[in-house]
Amino acid sequence: MIRNERGLLLVISGPSGVGKGTICKELESPDTILSVSATTRQPREGEEHGKNYFFYDKETFENMIAEDQLMEWAEYCGNYYGTPRAFVEDMLNQGKNVILEIEVQGAMKIKQKHPEGVYIFILPPSLQELKKRIEGRGTETPEAIESRMAQVTRELSYGSEYQYYVENDLVENAVSKIRAIMEAENAKVARCTAELL
Repeated sequence: MIRNERGLLLVISGPSGVGKGTICKELESPDTILSVSATTRQPREGEEHGKNYFFYDKETFENMIAEDQLMEWAEYCGNYYGTPRAFVEDMLNQGKNVILEIEVQGAMKIKQKHPEGVYIFILPPSLQELKKRIEGRGTETPEAIESRMAQVTRELSYGSEYQYYVENDLVENAVSKIRAIMEAENAKVARCTAELL
């Protein structure tokens, strides 16, 4: 019998528009959960504290930073965003796999302190396809799309810092590949114990 005491810490990154969110939702199961981020922004309609985000005021969040309660954090558009350490550790210790869907700078911060994590970089089939997906959203101006594509090039340069590339040609294919990676990682001798009765 093979036993794993801790779940896998899965860090999933990739350029905007590549489909990370869709893939991560498909990976969710009773054994695999999405990490809940903390933020100081106001809840949007329908969002719940502890489900969509942990919503905190600025003072509380800054105390969390000072007390090293966050695995990583960043300030974006006047609000703080971060990954609460206690929530992730609690889930891992319960044997659950935890997915962090996170941008590359945050992932690199986590990798420094948690090299045992599984780092997966999602790639589009091509840059042309990625641009088509972003344009298809219909939410951004041509200038904003060009700016986003320049950001994509910067993000792609971090790909070699990850352990796995997964191409998102079709969501079900990408999900299947990530599940295979999880299965292989869970079978690593360093992660588990084998007991023969």
